[in-house]
Amino acid sequence: MLLRVDGSDVYAYTGARPPDRTRPSVVFVHGAANDHSVWALQSRYFAHHGRNVLAVDLPGHGRSGGAALPSVEAIADWIPALLDAAGIGAAALVGHSLGSLAVLAAAAHHPDRVTRTALVGPAVPMPVSDALLDAAQANDHVALEMINAWSFSPGKQLGGSPVPGMWLTGSGLRLMERTRPGVLHTDLAACHEYAGGLEAAAALCCPALLILGARDLMAPPRGAQALIAALADPRVVTLADCGHALMAEQPDAVLDALSAFLPAP
Repeated sequence: MLLRVDGSDVYAYTGARPPDRTRPSVVFVHGAANDHSVWALQSRYFAHHGRNVLAVDLPGHGRSGGAALPSVEAIADWIPALLDAAGIGAAALVGHSLGSLAVLAAAAHHPDRVTRTALVGPAVPMPVSDALLDAAQANDHVALEMINAWSFSPGKQLGGSPVPGMWLTGSGLRLMERTRPGVLHTDLAACHEYAGGLEAAAALCCPALLILGARDLMAPPRGAQALIAALADPRVVTLADCGHALMAEQPDAVLDALSAFLPAP
């Protein structure tokens, strides 16, 4: 599905179901150098179980046009424009990594547009090492290699995909290799520079779920503790033996947590 948002075409996967705005809506927002495909299982499940689903490619990512948005705040303010283009009044927002910061900020800044917020692999703050930022700015392939190595728990780097025949680290690297030059650095810089996370958490009016990976090196669980403390009523699910690529490593566990959190229509 293509939507026109702020003058650019934006792709949104609807879970192989036609849009139905009479149903409760769920919007999935991916992380740095990713696209809608990281939500394949979760978005399809909710689309086939009574929800109106949009798993978006952020501007400059995947099949979407335009330039990558330069800050978490810019993505947060773009989300209501996406909802307007789709004819949706309010939606539950689910975000991973950079996307988790964006949906947190969107829920705080636009409370009338957000019913629930699920943060997958969050950390506040979310600092990025100088070495990784420099490699990304140079469009050096080593930046992708570092992220990929840090995104999977040790066991999953050797195999262990829940889908027979799938190579987790190979698939993760190939996904990022499709990213346009400069986009990864823009995404990482947005994570690194975002300073409003705790204020956004304190202002949050809707229920919040956090899904953490116990072996996450990109956004370690300790980095979410201040965020959890700032939320009025957080619900926290920690997945053992799981890294930052939670939807790839433990797709069913992520789906179970989201399904328990998002009310049935």
